[in-house]
Amino acid sequence: MERLAGRIILLCGWRRSLAAFLAGALTVLAQAPYDFFAVCFVSFPVLVWLLDGAIAEGRSGFFGRLRPAFSVGWWFGFGYFLAGLWWIGGALLVEADSFAWALPFAVLGIPLALAFFYAFAAAFARLFWSGDIGRIAALAVAFGLAEWLRGFLFTGFPWNAVGYAAMPVPLMMQSVSVVGMNGMNVLAVFVFALPALFAGRRRRLTGVLLFVVLAAVDLGFGYWRLTKPESPPASGLAVRIVQPSVDLSEKWDATVRDRIFATMMGMSSQTPGAGHEKPQLILWPETSVPFLFTERPDALTALGDMLQPGQTLLAGVVREEGGSTPGGVDRYYNSVVAIDDKGEIVDAVDKTHLVPFGEYLPFAGLMSRIGLQQLVAGPMNFAAGNERHPIALPGGVKAVPFICYEVIFPDLVSVDVTSSQLIVNVTNDAWFGDTPGPYQHFRQAQVRAVENGLPLVRAANNGISAVVDSRGRIIEALAIDAKDMMDVRIPISQQDAISAPQRRINGFLTMLLFAVVSLVSNVRRRLRPN
Repeated sequence: MERLAGRIILLCGWRRSLAAFLAGALTVLAQAPYDFFAVCFVSFPVLVWLLDGAIAEGRSGFFGRLRPAFSVGWWFGFGYFLAGLWWIGGALLVEADSFAWALPFAVLGIPLALAFFYAFAAAFARLFWSGDIGRIAALAVAFGLAEWLRGFLFTGFPWNAVGYAAMPVPLMMQSVSVVGMNGMNVLAVFVFALPALFAGRRRRLTGVLLFVVLAAVDLGFGYWRLTKPESPPASGLAVRIVQPSVDLSEKWDATVRDRIFATMMGMSSQTPGAGHEKPQLILWPETSVPFLFTERPDALTALGDMLQPGQTLLAGVVREEGGSTPGGVDRYYNSVVAIDDKGEIVDAVDKTHLVPFGEYLPFAGLMSRIGLQQLVAGPMNFAAGNERHPIALPGGVKAVPFICYEVIFPDLVSVDVTSSQLIVNVTNDAWFGDTPGPYQHFRQAQVRAVENGLPLVRAANNGISAVVDSRGRIIEALAIDAKDMMDVRIPISQQDAISAPQRRINGFLTMLLFAVVSLVSNVRRRLRPN
C-alpha cells in the first residue's frame, strides 16, 4: 500500500485531476440504488493521498498554496456529482422539443457548480494538514462544513450528502437520530478515509482501533434501537397510497384529464383486500389532480361522493389564488390539500422550498427578456408558500406534508415536525424515469423518518411509494413504474428521537471534536524538531 500511495502522491497535472475525478465518480456507488459503501474505503484514501501531494511549487501566496488542493477537491466533486446527478437531464427530455437545448447545462452545469463545495472542503482541510491521523480529522471536518453549507447556500441542495453513503440499511441509520446529518457527514468521511493511514508506518494501530470502536458503536446502537421493545402505539391510522404512474406527456393534456382523474378515483374507491380495513386516509402524489379545482368545482363534488364517512383525502394539487378578484394577479402554489367526505377542502399546505428553474424562474423579468423560461414542473410559475403546519387527520393524528425534494432538507423537516406524529411526502419522480434519482430521493426520505423518530408515508406518481416506520424499516412499498395502490395500517406513537436542537448541537460537537484533533495534530507537527 505504501508503494500505491507514493505513486498517487506523486501524480501531477492532468493525471492528478483524472485520479481525483475517478475517485469522486467511484464514490457514487455507495449511494442508492447501489449501496456499495465499501467503495468509499478506496475513494477517500485516494483523496487523502492526492491532497498529500497537492503542494504548490516555489513561493506562492496564501491562495497559491491552496490552489492545488482546491483543484483536487473540485475534480473529486465534479466526478461525484456528475456520476450521481446525470439523471437530472431526463426531466428535460419529457418535452425535448422545447428543452433539449438545456440538457448540457443541467447535466454538466449543476455538477460544475456543486463541485466548488468539495473544492472548498479540500482547500480548507489542507490548511490544517498534518502527516498522520490529524489530516484525516481535518478532511472529515472540512467535508462536514461543506455539506452543511450545501444545505442552504444558493437556496440549498444537499442531495447525496456523503453521510448517506454510510447508511445503506436501517441498522446503519440509527446514529443519525443522535448526531443528525451534520454529525454523520463528519463521521462517514473520517471512517472512510482511515485506510489512508496504512500507507505510513505511524498510527496504523490507532486507525484500526478507531475504526473498530466507531463501527462497533454505530452498529451496536443500531442493533439496540431496532431490537428494543417499543411502547404500545397510542393509536393507528389505516392508509391507502395510490401510485397511478401517469405518463407525463399526458399530465397537462386537456383531452385526457378526465380519464386520469377517473383512474385516480377508481383506485381510491376499490374495496380493501382480505385482511385490510377501510382506509381512513387516502394519499395521492404531488400535483396528481390534473386541473385546478377553481375551474372544476364538480371534481370536488365527485370526490365527496367517492369518500366514505370519516375518510380524508390528501392530494397533491396546483392551488390557485387571486384569479377570482377583478384585476387580481393569479398566483399558483404546489400544494397538498385535505378533502373531507363532504367534498370540502378543509386544509392546505403549500410548498415553501421551490425548485429553481423547475417550479419558478429566478429573476423572471430578466430571464424572460433573454428568452429563458421555467423548465419542467408544469404550465405555470409557482409561488412559495409562507408556512407549514400539521394537518389534522382522522383519529386525531397530526401529519406534516413535504412536497417533492423538501424532504431532503434535514433542518426543514426537523423544525416542522415537532408537533406532528406522521411525516407525509408526496412527489412526482416520473420526470427522471427508472434512474438512480428516485432511489436516492427515497433513501433521503427514509433517513428523515429515522432522524425524527416518526413514521413516513410517501406517495409518488411512478414510485417509490412506501410506508416507513420510525426506525427506517420499509413496511410496504410499490416498485418504480408500478400502477397500483396499497393499504397499510400505521401505528401512531409520540416522536421517539432526540430533539432537533439537541441533535444539531450533537452534530456540531462532533465536528468540533474532530477539529480539535486536527488542530492538536497540526500544532504537534509544527513543534516537532526536524
